[in-house]
Amino acid sequence: MRSPNSSWPRRWKLADLSPANGRTLTLVKHSLPIVDPDLPPSRWELSHEGRRRCTTLADRISQFDPVAIHASVEPKATETAKIVAQRLDVPLSVREGLEEHHRDDVPFFRDPSDFDDAIARLFEAPDDLVYGAETANQALTRFERALLTIIDSQPNSNTVVVSHGTVIALYLARHCGIDPLGVWRSLGLPSYAVLALPGPELLDIVTDIT
Repeated sequence: MRSPNSSWPRRWKLADLSPANGRTLTLVKHSLPIVDPDLPPSRWELSHEGRRRCTTLADRISQFDPVAIHASVEPKATETAKIVAQRLDVPLSVREGLEEHHRDDVPFFRDPSDFDDAIARLFEAPDDLVYGAETANQALTRFERALLTIIDSQPNSNTVVVSHGTVIALYLARHCGIDPLGVWRSLGLPSYAVLALPGPELLDIVTDIT
């Protein structure tokens, strides 16, 4: 968990977001949680500030006219999605498989640089079990399967999914050729990436919503 890297822009605008581009997939990183070293990250909940930021996030997401908001089972993602769904008056769908890279078995890193190093190792050796209970590619495969199920279930609608920084970075790296560590460092709490379907083609990244 770290703030966006100052060397990356708060927003990338890579292509026109007009309806002429067809359907979109919006991958949202959850909002700001309460960091509790005594709990595994998968059980962290949103902070008061994190909930406040979700209102701004919802206003940004409204441009994509989603028919539902899909979320990871982790509380910080589910809470983010619930607030957005309520503000946009659309259903909330909580899905298995969208959760973060599984690493609850690893002790909390009190030094952020140690966490950064662990994530760097994960990205550098995607087929090796170097950090947590999954390899990077195992986490990505799980995430992709869940995404495809959602996308296929609404073939005529834009898709919005609230998930987590590592799996989103892995997905963007595989499908859009982006450096995963760089984009992982840049993604704020919350933030989002917009992709054109069926590509997927990266259209936009908003790295900071505060």
